Amino acid sequence: MTVVLSGIQSSGRLHFGNYFGAIRQHIALQDQPGEHFYFIADYHALTTARDAGELRDNVREVALAYLALGLDPVRAVLFRQSDVPEVCELAWLLGCVAPMGLLERAHSFKDKTAKGLEANVGLFTYPVLMAADILAYDSTHVPVGKDQQQHVEMTVDMAQKWNRLFGPCLREPKAVIPAEEHIAKVPGVDGEKMSKSYGNSIWIFEEGKALKNAINRIVTDSRPPEEPKDPAGVLLLRFLELFLAPDELATWQERVRVGGSGAPGYGHLKLRLIEAIDVAFGPARARRKELLAAPDEVERILAEGGRKARARARATVDRCYKACGLR
Repeated sequence: MTVVLSGIQSSGRLHFGNYFGAIRQHIALQDQPGEHFYFIADYHALTTARDAGELRDNVREVALAYLALGLDPVRAVLFRQSDVPEVCELAWLLGCVAPMGLLERAHSFKDKTAKGLEANVGLFTYPVLMAADILAYDSTHVPVGKDQQQHVEMTVDMAQKWNRLFGPCLREPKAVIPAEEHIAKVPGVDGEKMSKSYGNSIWIFEEGKALKNAINRIVTDSRPPEEPKDPAGVLLLRFLELFLAPDELATWQERVRVGGSGAPGYGHLKLRLIEAIDVAFGPARARRKELLAAPDEVERILAEGGRKARARARATVDRCYKACGLR
């Protein structure tokens, strides 16, 4: 049976990069046959989170976003990572067979420490806990962005090492990477990859004046509308690519390329982008407001998801305990 597993870190308000890079794919996959597990990675967040109240709020924000955007808790299991302590047990087992060299090659550790993050043990062993997250539920498919593909490959390495040593306990998963090129790197308002840590993101549920202000932050230049431009160099068109149908997008791109009296100014592109965002996320905004008014229901969904996930993880850990001699 196909078992789809993915997670998203509880870092607070989710942005367009989170949606187009992960959430949209997760929600679409729930229509496919098989089982679907999606967790909010609050254990992982502890590598940097230091405010207890903020961490709890961030977990809730991620749950609200997934449910508002269409995740169905009947067809997919949504849960907090920390509601399944068995993943920490499995992480220790995997850590006892994972080579140091494997962890030292992790791109995420190198990137984060290069940006000045403290090199704590949790950050270094992040790939081991991520491997436990994936392997605990007998996952077969792991939807991830290209920047996370290495972690899935490392997971396979750890599973293979464990299975060679103790027998076939762990199922080897494969990464599922979005095919669309523009999804691989959703731009921020400055043209770099959208990231909350870079301060260049746009919240999925932004609306009204706040949304207009966010769109106005998208970098443009001083060239007049009538000057022909390479569409690839117009950041607003990269944003419109996320929301418009191909035919309409091609029309805007051609008008920018040709220039002249019929070319749109940056103000026109911004207005069309705001309209497209309102259409895309308007229903989800309304659903989020309904969920905010029903906090007990959100907690019930997370708790029930945790119970289902924990039962699966417990079976995996017990199997590994028996194989290696701890039981």
